[in-house]
Amino acid sequence: MSYTNLLLTNDGPVRVITINRPDQLNALNRATIDELDRALNEAEGDPSVRVLVLTGSGAKAFVAGADIKEFAHFSVEEGKALSADGHDKLFNHVERLNKPVIAAVNGFALGGGLELAMSCHFRVASETAKLGLPEVGLGVIPGYGGTQRLAQLVGKGKALEMILLGSSGMIPATEALQWGLVNHVVPADQLLSTCMDLLTRVGSLSPEDAGQFLVRCRSLQQPQPQQAIVACEEAYAALDPLRDAEIAEEMLFRRSDAQIATGDFAAAAATLNRVAAMPVEAGRWMHDFRLARRRGILAYRQEHYADALPLFRIARELALAHADDTA
Repeated sequence: MSYTNLLLTNDGPVRVITINRPDQLNALNRATIDELDRALNEAEGDPSVRVLVLTGSGAKAFVAGADIKEFAHFSVEEGKALSADGHDKLFNHVERLNKPVIAAVNGFALGGGLELAMSCHFRVASETAKLGLPEVGLGVIPGYGGTQRLAQLVGKGKALEMILLGSSGMIPATEALQWGLVNHVVPADQLLSTCMDLLTRVGSLSPEDAGQFLVRCRSLQQPQPQQAIVACEEAYAALDPLRDAEIAEEMLFRRSDAQIATGDFAAAAATLNRVAAMPVEAGRWMHDFRLARRRGILAYRQEHYADALPLFRIARELALAHADDTA
């Protein structure tokens, strides 16, 4: 079976599924969720596969969240359907799989990325990984069961702290280990080998025993009532700020900031081009200011100083012209 957004490799009884969208920081779009659903079904039906690893392509991100451009203008009903579909095809699918699944968290695990990691049976993170649920900054809640699974893993107090603080609540892997959010933290170059060692030992169990243990462990978990999941889906959809172009713009600006910070300049340029192409209401000078400033920073980071200077001048002139607007 062929995949566009996934890479599949086998190492003995271990199947490694790599989400391969590095230019989008492995963000989850519908096509990727559909492919993961197919890949999980394929692994479940293959007797030679006893255990699975989920990871992200590249060193920057495990999964940096959902792909915002796909649902920036969804209606309430479309938002609810998106959340329910994601639960069925991916997040609940992973959690209910009768073969052990480990998340190899190789970088940013944010929003839907952290929710995916929490759906796995356990998690190993690289020392460079960062984890968080930044959705509150967009006026939404975690839409893929994060409110339920996070509280089960770290307790209600820590879960509320991470969710309500949003982007500022993002934590490094070492702190995630202290919280109980991840099982192990290892150097980046030892991440997959550590996962392989753990899963090879798990793979020594018979498939029947492993499946029964997972079923029994699920029955011992704090209940995750279906009505709570449905309520989250409805709340996620009802808030529905992503129809607002300003929210979509904010997400793209944040993505460009991360791409510039990690040196992914080509991706940052592409992201800023998307911002520039968005329809903007007349008089939205702040849009032009932020765009010019970020393009200036991008040019400066690439040592294109002749390009950076006029962009900074544009940003400065806009700021001075509208100083009274921000007072």
